Amino acid sequence: MDAKTFDKSRLPSRHTTMGADSAPHRAFYYAMGMTEEDIAKPFVGVATCWNETAPCNISLGRQAQVVKHGVKAGGGTPREFTTITVTDGIAMGHEGMRSSLVSREVIADSVELTMRGHSYDALVSVAGCDKSLPAMMMVMARLNVPSVFIYGGSILPGRYKGRDLTIQDVFEAVGENAAGRITDQELHDIECVACPSAGSCGGQFTANTMACVSEAIGLAVPGSAGAPAPYESRDAYCEASGRAVMNMLAQNIRPRDIITRKSLENAAMIVAASGGSTNAGLHLPAIAHEAGIEFELDDVCEIFKKTPYIADLKPGGKYVAKDMYEVGGVPILMKALLDGGYMHGDCLTVTGRTIAENLANVSVPADQDVIRPTSAPITPTGGVVGMKGSLAPDGAIVKVAGMDNLVFKGPARVFDCEEDAYAAVTNLEIQEGEVIVIRYEGPSGGPGMREMLSTTSALYGLGMGDKVALVTDGRFSGATRGFCIGHVGPEAAVGAPIALVENGDIIHIDANEGLLDLEVSEEVLKERHKNWKPRETNYQSGALWKYAQTVGATHKGAVTHPGGAKETHMYADI
Repeated sequence: MDAKTFDKSRLPSRHTTMGADSAPHRAFYYAMGMTEEDIAKPFVGVATCWNETAPCNISLGRQAQVVKHGVKAGGGTPREFTTITVTDGIAMGHEGMRSSLVSREVIADSVELTMRGHSYDALVSVAGCDKSLPAMMMVMARLNVPSVFIYGGSILPGRYKGRDLTIQDVFEAVGENAAGRITDQELHDIECVACPSAGSCGGQFTANTMACVSEAIGLAVPGSAGAPAPYESRDAYCEASGRAVMNMLAQNIRPRDIITRKSLENAAMIVAASGGSTNAGLHLPAIAHEAGIEFELDDVCEIFKKTPYIADLKPGGKYVAKDMYEVGGVPILMKALLDGGYMHGDCLTVTGRTIAENLANVSVPADQDVIRPTSAPITPTGGVVGMKGSLAPDGAIVKVAGMDNLVFKGPARVFDCEEDAYAAVTNLEIQEGEVIVIRYEGPSGGPGMREMLSTTSALYGLGMGDKVALVTDGRFSGATRGFCIGHVGPEAAVGAPIALVENGDIIHIDANEGLLDLEVSEEVLKERHKNWKPRETNYQSGALWKYAQTVGATHKGAVTHPGGAKETHMYADI
């Protein structure tokens, strides 16, 4: 595409490239080796989360270079920049996890500020870790310049004693070791082989869930979420993403043309169909919020109820992301849903075509069992279920993929932080039939809404995974399995019912009916509330304090600003 196709006088970069007033700005561009021809073209931000924090991110720099080739081929001038990530696998199980969800907002804010500060015209975002994926999609909706998302790809599976491994297996091995079921040497052997390459965690955990979302919602080039990070076949998708954003710029296709109520429903469908991460119940409302669309946890869960679970992926199933890629990737899953009458085929995508048009030549292979037809699902409703009741008036969420028993009733065992619960689990103090309650881990009360993978994995490692339930106002990793209910709202920090639970109180959980009830009378709870006092956290300054002051309710996405509905101007039109 020729650069003359674009009228710079209508694009944000006119403020830094056109006219006599922009001479100082152009001087800086010349200093970086840019030519007059480069400056005359649209400026495309290529935002990556490359860093050396974890395997999720280490391949993103290389992929960004290929994206830039695509932008140049399409008639644009790419400007690469990076932002932070907090990698959940390394932050898990300690104070570091408080930074994880906060990083979603920081990533989105930092990309916004870079784009605004330098007046870039379009955006390609390359992300690889749990919070970076939704953050990049959030900022695309916020800025509303032509934008394409591309996932950095999943890690390859490890191998141990003839079976595939993911990081989930390492977390669970810690529990097995504590119980004496495996030796210290076996634990060491597992940790050494579980993560053999670059890429995000290999099961249908949060990163791969949100990667599927990127295609289903229409913000990514079809097929781009599938290829593992080490595969050089990713280059074709990276270049295509760069070209696609230039086509969008030429046609003035913007993220809010793509992110609609229907496309958000498509996104929720693919989460349910794949037995994806419960964190999607947090991230989809946040993406919607940026676009000025009301789409809260209740809305997400309504889609979950109507969608069959058809992709047999870990942690509830047998296969990893690489296996789904080998049978055709995310387009195959989308095609199965479309053929079954579930997915909205008329939604626009970054290709300039609709979902149905993108999938017109895709067929679901018959000689595989990774993805089933909707007529023969693993279960007739989604692998993720929303819950409400007296313990969670604003809702909660649980992943039921791979579970047999969906009803649980037992006495509460209450902990006011994850560390205390984890210690009780590893010290073998938890009794069969108990409902573990971990509270004051919500967005503001934590602060930071920590994930509980260390605790849930230890339970499975000890052989207790199906013998207890766990309820929290915090979150779970996408790798969590078992009867683990998270996102309980309102959170304990505001004096909600979960703050009033006492040891021995009976909690009734029914995932078939979506019920989460505390069997304590309203009168008793009112008396307990009289004696309840707000708790101060240890975070009275810095980023976590700032987050706690601004973060909103979990069921609305735990967002920190008013969103698209309150805009008085849009960056894309400056």
